[in-house]
Amino acid sequence: MGPSFCGNDPKANPYSVENGVLDNGCFVDALNLVPHVFLLFITFPILFIGWGSQSSKVQIHHNTWLHFPGHNFRWILTFSLLFVHVCEFAEGLVSNKSMDTNHLHLFLPAFMGFIAATTSVVYYHNIETSNFPKLLLALFIYWVLAFITKSIKLGKFLEHHVGPQQLRFCITALLVVLYGLLMAVEINVIRVRKYVFFANPQKVKPPEDLQDLGVRFLQPFVNLLSKATYWWMNPLIIGAHKRPIELKKIGKLPIAMRALTNYLRLKDAYEEQRTAEDPERSPSIWRSMYRAFGHPILLSSMFRYLADLLGFAGPLCISGIVRHLDTQNASVTSNKERYLNVYFMSSEELLQNTSVLAVLLFLALILQRTFLQASYYVTIETGINLRGALLAMIYNKILHLSTSNMSMGEMTLGQINNLVAIETNQLMWFLFLCPNLWAMPIQIVMGVILLYYLLGYSALIGATVIVLLAPVQYLIATKLADTQKSTLDHSTDRLKKTTEILKGIKLLKLYAWENIFCHSVEETRGKELTSLKTFALYTSLSIFMNAAIPIAAVLATFVAHHFFNMKCPTPSEAFAALALFHILVTPLFLLSTVVRFAVKALVSVQKLGEFLQSDEIGDDSWRNGDVSVSLDACKKNPIGLAKAINRKQPMRYQMDYNEQPSRRQMRPTETEEVAVKVSNGFFTWGSNLSTLSDINIRIPTGQLTMIVGQVGCGKSSLLLAMLGEMQTINGKVYWSNKNRYSVAYAAQKSWLLNATVEENITFGSPFNKQRYKAVIDACSLQPDIDLLPFGDQTEIGERGINLSGGQRQRICVGRALYQNTNIVFLDDPFSALDIHLSDHLMQDGILKFLQDNKRTVVLVTHKLQYLIHADWIIAMKDGSVLREGTLKDIQTHDVELYEHWKTLMNRQDQELEKDTEVDSQTALERKTLRRAFYSREAKNQIDDEDEEEEEEEEEDDNMSTTTNRRSKIPWRMCWCYLSSGGFFMVFLMVFSKLLKHSVMVAIDYWLALWTSSKPSQSIGVEPDAANTTGWANGNISTNTTSSIAVDAQIDAYYLTGFIILCAAGITLCLITSLTVEFLGLSAATNLHHNLLNKIIHAPIRFFDITPLGQILNRFSADTNIIDQHIPPTLESLTRSTLLCLSAIGVIASITPAFLAALLPLAVAFYFIQKYFRVASKDLQDLDDSTQLPLLCHFSETAEGLTTIRAFRHEARFKQRMLELTDTNNTAYLFLSAANRWLEVRTDYLGAVIVLTAAITSIWSSEKGVPSGGLVGLGLTYALTVTNYLNWVVRNLADLEVQMAAVKKVNSFLGTESENYEGSMDASQVPEDWPQHGEIKIQDLCVRYDPMLKPVLKHVNANIHPGQKVGICGRTGSGKSSLSLAFFNMVDMFEGKIVIDGIDICQLPLQTLRSRLSIILQDPVLFSGSIRFNLDPERTCTDDRLWEALEIAQLKNMVKALPGGLDAVVTEGGENFSVGQRQLFCLARAFVRKSSILIMDEATASIDMATENILQKVVMTAFADRTVVIIAHRVHTILTADLVIVMKRGNILEYDKPETLLEQEDGMFASFVRADM
Repeated sequence: MGPSFCGNDPKANPYSVENGVLDNGCFVDALNLVPHVFLLFITFPILFIGWGSQSSKVQIHHNTWLHFPGHNFRWILTFSLLFVHVCEFAEGLVSNKSMDTNHLHLFLPAFMGFIAATTSVVYYHNIETSNFPKLLLALFIYWVLAFITKSIKLGKFLEHHVGPQQLRFCITALLVVLYGLLMAVEINVIRVRKYVFFANPQKVKPPEDLQDLGVRFLQPFVNLLSKATYWWMNPLIIGAHKRPIELKKIGKLPIAMRALTNYLRLKDAYEEQRTAEDPERSPSIWRSMYRAFGHPILLSSMFRYLADLLGFAGPLCISGIVRHLDTQNASVTSNKERYLNVYFMSSEELLQNTSVLAVLLFLALILQRTFLQASYYVTIETGINLRGALLAMIYNKILHLSTSNMSMGEMTLGQINNLVAIETNQLMWFLFLCPNLWAMPIQIVMGVILLYYLLGYSALIGATVIVLLAPVQYLIATKLADTQKSTLDHSTDRLKKTTEILKGIKLLKLYAWENIFCHSVEETRGKELTSLKTFALYTSLSIFMNAAIPIAAVLATFVAHHFFNMKCPTPSEAFAALALFHILVTPLFLLSTVVRFAVKALVSVQKLGEFLQSDEIGDDSWRNGDVSVSLDACKKNPIGLAKAINRKQPMRYQMDYNEQPSRRQMRPTETEEVAVKVSNGFFTWGSNLSTLSDINIRIPTGQLTMIVGQVGCGKSSLLLAMLGEMQTINGKVYWSNKNRYSVAYAAQKSWLLNATVEENITFGSPFNKQRYKAVIDACSLQPDIDLLPFGDQTEIGERGINLSGGQRQRICVGRALYQNTNIVFLDDPFSALDIHLSDHLMQDGILKFLQDNKRTVVLVTHKLQYLIHADWIIAMKDGSVLREGTLKDIQTHDVELYEHWKTLMNRQDQELEKDTEVDSQTALERKTLRRAFYSREAKNQIDDEDEEEEEEEEEDDNMSTTTNRRSKIPWRMCWCYLSSGGFFMVFLMVFSKLLKHSVMVAIDYWLALWTSSKPSQSIGVEPDAANTTGWANGNISTNTTSSIAVDAQIDAYYLTGFIILCAAGITLCLITSLTVEFLGLSAATNLHHNLLNKIIHAPIRFFDITPLGQILNRFSADTNIIDQHIPPTLESLTRSTLLCLSAIGVIASITPAFLAALLPLAVAFYFIQKYFRVASKDLQDLDDSTQLPLLCHFSETAEGLTTIRAFRHEARFKQRMLELTDTNNTAYLFLSAANRWLEVRTDYLGAVIVLTAAITSIWSSEKGVPSGGLVGLGLTYALTVTNYLNWVVRNLADLEVQMAAVKKVNSFLGTESENYEGSMDASQVPEDWPQHGEIKIQDLCVRYDPMLKPVLKHVNANIHPGQKVGICGRTGSGKSSLSLAFFNMVDMFEGKIVIDGIDICQLPLQTLRSRLSIILQDPVLFSGSIRFNLDPERTCTDDRLWEALEIAQLKNMVKALPGGLDAVVTEGGENFSVGQRQLFCLARAFVRKSSILIMDEATASIDMATENILQKVVMTAFADRTVVIIAHRVHTILTADLVIVMKRGNILEYDKPETLLEQEDGMFASFVRADM
């Protein structure tokens, strides 16, 4: 019979209206169709016209995104409406089946309702984005009509005694409620926006963020659906494929998430706790965190609870589907209830329909996943907000720290860096994980209750297994943290050694000591690897526990069930239990992590609290006379200037204006021309002993004041005391009023920003070209700037180019000169400068530039020859003022002091004469700079073929990368990594992994067979029918006892099989987790070993071209990634991939129809992962690259505190910090949103897989193919896929990022080593070669690189044994290159050097270099003992070492040290002065008694007196040896036997010094004249 709307039952007259129109059920249903049709008729034309006109502006500009009132509520209601319509439709279909003829009216209205509800939400969204509320009237009418028609239907049901026990009644009632609520929402919009029925509609502006086009993070502003699925990220993530994501693309943060907003929130919460009664009590950080960020965390916890509860729907639905599959055909219940001539089904009946259950399962999964991701997102956003707030709090505190805290070591830079880098991140992570703390216990309890409900007591046994093993997990987790700490210690140690080696590599090569130092690094690496082994062991144990616990629990449960009940569970129970165990394991595994993080967070908060409570610098009352600002003003404006975020001028003036009156009254007239006056001052650095005592000084306005005195007499402290950095015990500092609030200050230890040279000098002041040029000239910076690759736009500072001390100091002085302040404080600006520069700076900079502007200058100096320029002199001694006055005053009043000064001045003047040598210290510094860049540029010409590699290295990915390269997975690198782990390990890993996963599948498959082995039990309709069918013979056996016996046998057979398989699975879990970790270990060992050996044996040229930082990065960051990050990622990736594949395999083998549905899913998955990986990599790079400047800014600020505070630039630095924090937070936020984007998509894919698996197995089981057990198995596996799909992609993306480290290390493994062998064997060289020390240089040509021009051209020379030879020439004439040629360090491509009859090119390098000695111009010492520095090979006796020290004038000093020869040398020899270090290097050369000694400008950093002694010593101690001196000051080689003058790589003059001096126009003679 064909379908008809009201059905055509012959008995009932479907179309009769005798009892009244509304009493015909069919008519009521028809009436219900009216509103839906009405809505569709109205909205479709509007939508089409709207969309047609919008096609021109595809992207609606987002400032129109307004949410109408009740936006979220409306979306939630609409979704519920859709769900109820689906239920109504399903109920109608099922009821229709049990009727004799088709009744369309049962399900057609529901279907139309579904379409109308969908249309309503699309329509609403379009109205909202175009902000045109008048059109909402159509929706309002629809809700009213639908509400009325549904109410009529409900009323009729009540009349006919249909009650809540019938499903259709409940559905109709729900619909009435929903329509009513939607109507209310609509009325509310009318009430608020007044867009109709009111005279003046309300004008609404979109949120401030959206008017600012820079904001690209739209999560808070899009509609609910887009929020839940991160739809708004699509353009960003898909666009990343074509062009990389840059900072511009991710824009700014919305205002609510900016660091400043959150800082104010946290600060208010923090300060609120300081009550009036108890101002001393330290506020609790926890409480302030809760007050500021508690609400979102509660919201997130709510989402989390909902997700967890929905998670249990999975197992329950599975159990339902499996249970009803067999009963479906049997049960058509007899008691059909009919009212209004149609069948009404009861609520339970719908839930017994397997297809309905499958759809319910799908919906539950989708909802669960959406809630879970929402919960994650909210916590992450809150965590990021918290981190921003904490960083701002810490920064604010740093700016107020008292200097004594920093210098007395209560707060070291390291601690501050840790606070910033580690503690804030710990707290952020704790916030990410904290909802787990209260969600997990509930999840576990619920799971156990459900298990008990399914399997009775035996389930509790399985749960106990899990709970008992949880503490073990926690133990392993804590152990892991400890091993990681010790690994870190060893690796910092190894890094320190590596850094030293790389810094002193030239020396090591010249002395042939590479291998000794290489071994010491390998030794430390050995220790590090041992702790890495423990780390690997614990990691693999933890992975093993995670995999083995569910197997053990399932085993315990089913074995116990067997013994308790003497029968196996039904498939429905078994597989629901299995799915539950899978759910339970995750919280237990995570719980240990969460608890660990909670403990860490407690520690972090404690550290933060201590830091925030530490001493602050005093208030700035001294800036404006001694009248302190009144208390109210302080309260109103707690942060002082920094409160004004608007950094433009007005604030400053208004401050001055406020304070002027208070200053005027107090100042007596005579202080007019005094800029600063200290009266009766006692100052201290924190301890109660005063560092400065009884200070009474005045600094005259507009004049040059000098402060002199011995080292350590408190000159710098005096400056800082005037700046208010010291703690005042007594006395006052008065500042006159004209001195604006900022003081230009150049500290003794130069302090640079990580910025360009120009930014370092202008320091936030406006750029003025003339002034800038004058400053650059005064500090003679132009020649240095010309050398830099980008001139004054070159980045300098910690991460930029390393400048020498003198260059840094001149930039700092330049900064002080450039600032337009009335007062300039210069703290020993000449300490790192040589004589010429000092003079130039004094004349041009201080006397001309500063004094012309009538600025007040205070200068601390040791150079007494400048005293004649001073207008006012303050002489200090032991922390108090010795004398104060002009030079004349002192001459008349304190003759003794004046005479003392005079003798010192004379000494300094002599030095001055001597010091005007050819090659000054500055030239030297410039030389090193030039060498660095010259070689770098040369390399850039060579390396065209390595261009891409280089680009990667420098992290400048500015070339527009082709799409292709960006989406490829670096398989070659993976192979390189695996092969360095060893082929056996790779084979073992692959084999054991595959075996393990097959066993895991086998366990579950066995369980399926076992539970389905007795169909008798699965029917489960009437339990007494359970034993009627015997399994063995298939026919109904009357002898029940025998059938029970057979059952027991079969059970025993299955049970033993099950136990064996589980045991095998557990063992394999252990084996696989161990193999992966140890594969990673051996790869890490080999890669580091090869890298170290390659680099240490690389030619010296390699170190000239490759920046030190880049090499160090390979040893620090990249090695760390290879050691600790790749193995777990690899493990996780293989595990999740294999799990997904095995699950899909199992489902496909049970229901092959599933494979057809798999194809579109696979395509979708492929595109999702492809787009995500590219975007994720970009965002990760952005996150990393924005994090570094932030950390640098913190450490910079902490180092330059005094300077920043003297300049009064706190507000500017704070602003910069907020900008950097926001940039980093934006990148991190986008990264986590991208992860959510991926997870939502893969989770939905997983849900679709579950749905298709369920539907296909239900359909095929109607044909009777798979048994209930197998269907259960398939569904359980499908459920696991949802959990692992996103891990596959995440791990792939991570692995891709981590493989970059392998790639970088690999690129260094390709460097050429030096040729260490030589053509002679070491045994052929005589033991005592070179015994005479005769050197013949024959037609020698040398170049640094085959691509570069030669630096020595056809040099010929003959040096007899025992001669003292001096070589001189201008910078760059090839003197040093010649010295390197003796050691075969450079490419000698023509000619040869013959020493004692042997051509040095034929010798093995080790032999050659160990038989000669050299002293370099820059002294290099290694950390260790003095003995180790003189003789690392441990071959000499103590007497010989003492002798060498005596020659080098060091014996007495070393004797005085604790430990004598075993006294400690710190890193780089910092505990000795430069001169002493140079002497140690001399001693080092004397220890090796070789007959040839080469001195390369070795006396550059020694004062005259010591140098003279040395000259004598060298002449006497080395009387019988050949000495080649490369001279820096010509007068040192006047006594030599032979002088060689070089120019541009050629020998210009070659004779005895006397002969050369006679040639008036000769080069040598002109040098000597210049030097005299």
